[in-house]
Amino acid sequence: MSEEFINSSSGHKLGQLIGDWFEEYIAARLLQVVANNLNLYLDHRFKKRNCRGDKILWQDLDGNEVDYDFVLELGGTDYKKGIPLAFFETFWRRGARHSKDKARDDSGKLLPMKGTYPTARVLGIISAGDFTKPAQELVYSRGIDLFFIPKEQICQAWRNQGIEIDYHDNSSEQIKQQITQQVIFALSYSNIKENIAHQLIENIGNAVFNSYINRIIANISAIPIRYQITIVYLREPIYFENPEEVRTYLQSCHQSPNFINTACKFNYAAIYSDGAMFERSYLTTQQALEIHDAVAQVAKYFTNYHQHNNF
Repeated sequence: MSEEFINSSSGHKLGQLIGDWFEEYIAARLLQVVANNLNLYLDHRFKKRNCRGDKILWQDLDGNEVDYDFVLELGGTDYKKGIPLAFFETFWRRGARHSKDKARDDSGKLLPMKGTYPTARVLGIISAGDFTKPAQELVYSRGIDLFFIPKEQICQAWRNQGIEIDYHDNSSEQIKQQITQQVIFALSYSNIKENIAHQLIENIGNAVFNSYINRIIANISAIPIRYQITIVYLREPIYFENPEEVRTYLQSCHQSPNFINTACKFNYAAIYSDGAMFERSYLTTQQALEIHDAVAQVAKYFTNYHQHNNF
């Protein structure tokens, strides 16, 4: 076994330990608050679910199955998948090296879901560690939400609980192994992971986490305020504010001999109250109806949610 492999395996093991803690005790906790507030189902690998295997798999438009860290669903249960509203990836990075590659990979993994599912309101990355400014800007430029905690904040929370998780880049393999073994030993104590999470929240402040939670809640629960249907060969958009009017219009087109006997296609767009827009082009009337029905179902749910909460 080469020294290079040994060095990388020690660092990799330590990174896995910290990354798993961050995913379960920080990311999952944040998103569970969102799920509880909106009465949604949060799927992740730390819970067993009868309607799936070990991975959280969703298909893209090309039929590829992609594994995600977290998915928020409307109407999901342990026994059936719901309507996907948000997809998230999460990671811990000890070093800044290849940050832009990581940003490109994770955002590229998330982006197909926005085009595949008209109800996917949020694509997000929850990250911690060293993540360069250019990498963060790449994530933002692709319309991906980013919640980021700097490396020193994570390291300090562990140190406050008596555990060192960092080392110099030129540290020997022996030092890396010692740190990894000390972390493994420390994590064997009950409640230590919980204590580190509470320490991190105390150090950073509740306001940082609450701000993120409120942002995700607002983005997911935004309601379409306008719908736009364009018959491709006419190129003149028709606008609607009521989802029922959209359905009535599409049904009339679906039943009309003028459309049944031609290869007529539609462009569909839903414009949301937060300024976001979902668009899909060159749809048959049946495809447009299916997409609109999903959008309208979610819109109805959140309309009732806002009315109930007096927003």
